[in-house]
Amino acid sequence: MTPLRIGNASGFYGDRFDAMREMLTGGELDVLTGDYLAELTMLILGRDRLKDPGTGYARTFLRQLEDCLGLAHERGVRIVANAGGLNPAGLARAVRELAERLGIPVRVAHVEGDDLKDRYPDSLAAHAYLGGFGIAACLREGADIVVTGRVTDAALVTGPAVAHFGWGPQEYDKLAGAVVAGHVLECGAQATGGNYAFFGEGGATLPGFPLAELHENGDSVITKHPGTGGLVDLGTVTAQLLYETAGARYPGPDVTARLDTARLTQEGPDRVRIDGVRGEAPPPTLKVGVNRLGGFRNEVVFVLTGLEIESKAALVRQQMRAAFTTSRPEHVDWDLVRTDRPDADSEETASALLRLVVRDPVQESVGRVLSGAAVELALASYPGFHVLAPPGKGTPYGVFEAAHVPHTDVGQVAVLHDGRRIPVAPAHDTLVLDSVPEPPLPEPLPAGPLRRAPLGLVAGARSGDKGGDANVGVWARTEDAWRWLAHELTADRFRQLIPESRELNVTRHALPNLHALNFLVEGILGEGVAARHRFDPQAKALGEWLRSRHLDIPEALL
Repeated sequence: MTPLRIGNASGFYGDRFDAMREMLTGGELDVLTGDYLAELTMLILGRDRLKDPGTGYARTFLRQLEDCLGLAHERGVRIVANAGGLNPAGLARAVRELAERLGIPVRVAHVEGDDLKDRYPDSLAAHAYLGGFGIAACLREGADIVVTGRVTDAALVTGPAVAHFGWGPQEYDKLAGAVVAGHVLECGAQATGGNYAFFGEGGATLPGFPLAELHENGDSVITKHPGTGGLVDLGTVTAQLLYETAGARYPGPDVTARLDTARLTQEGPDRVRIDGVRGEAPPPTLKVGVNRLGGFRNEVVFVLTGLEIESKAALVRQQMRAAFTTSRPEHVDWDLVRTDRPDADSEETASALLRLVVRDPVQESVGRVLSGAAVELALASYPGFHVLAPPGKGTPYGVFEAAHVPHTDVGQVAVLHDGRRIPVAPAHDTLVLDSVPEPPLPEPLPAGPLRRAPLGLVAGARSGDKGGDANVGVWARTEDAWRWLAHELTADRFRQLIPESRELNVTRHALPNLHALNFLVEGILGEGVAARHRFDPQAKALGEWLRSRHLDIPEALL
């Protein structure tokens, strides 16, 4: 059977607008997917829906279709996207209206059942992460376009694969192979050189979007359209495989994929084969993303220039503390960022930034109290006083929480173009998620001369967020580098290199097939990205900070 060619045209709500047209015109495709949802996106859409109950979906998707719907129809490319967000039925209706206005005969279906807000009445939005079988049901019944709400990112690939190859719900190895391919595709250009640790090697100025040639046995080849920018190699695919994952088991609603079994092979230029993936029954529960309004936040950044930076920072903190005596916000976080240099030849490089973030359930406690106190210091504080921008009245922020419910508590339904509703059965067999035994590590390198140097000279990294936690995937580029990395970069050494993590729970997972280590750092992001209490609230650059830290590295690797 010929492989199924599945492309991606969006890794988040706000990704490159022209990507849909680029993917449709750049080469052969059977299915084009788009991932528009993230934990923060669901909060944004929830706030949209408060203003207008008819919204709650990614409106960018509609604008892209206005430009590309005819092109997809002409080329016979089906489109599957989770752009429905909180209102997949509303988006499906809007797509039908668009198609009618354009005179293009397409069949539009949607998947629903993920909305669990009634179960969490104090939430802004609460949605179960569904799998790919609802998408598959829509495609089997002839849908040209399928829009969903909250499905797992990989479900955008497993759904078309199930429909095309006729896989059953217990063909776990095949499903796991599709999940791994879907995980590589889901973040768009991150698989083709975007955000890549060794970005100088891949022409990342304008990387193309990825596609997978998926085979009936679950194996896949990750590639991109000819002539597009970036690259697809072992490093770019490894980096994306590690992104926002944890241990060897990668759980989902349809299957638990064993990342420790995946094998990568460079098959040719811009072609990486993934095979050997094994799957297990999914866990007994579905993940639920619960978004709540956490309160109000405000921020002010004081610019400290020249000499006595620490003393200037101490003065501001003392002065602001006095301003909080009558109404102190519930959370007060200070962060001094030493961007200054001695004897600097520009004012910017002579300056440090002192960041104050306050959060409280009551808007007034972070609004006038903060802004008034900061502004009143303008002529009464340290020499050279100024701020990057005056604080405002305080803005609402959200909190993400992961919950879990049994599969049987969620009624997934495929709603077809003709109005028929097909219930999607929950997983029949499940398996309690457990850690795998620690795999054997390679023999350490023989002793030899060492040199103090950055970790990033011999290893790549990619990091990201999951609620209040962060993961950092680190991989070696050679067998010898892996032999050193596996023994050198322990959880304790990670804590030494990343001081923020020293009081936190850090778990290391080894993935020898990928020459990689994955670190889960619990609680480093507090209440999550929407609370934005940390300088890098989604931990996107945590891996690059780790790569910049110096260790004693064998000279043979440098």
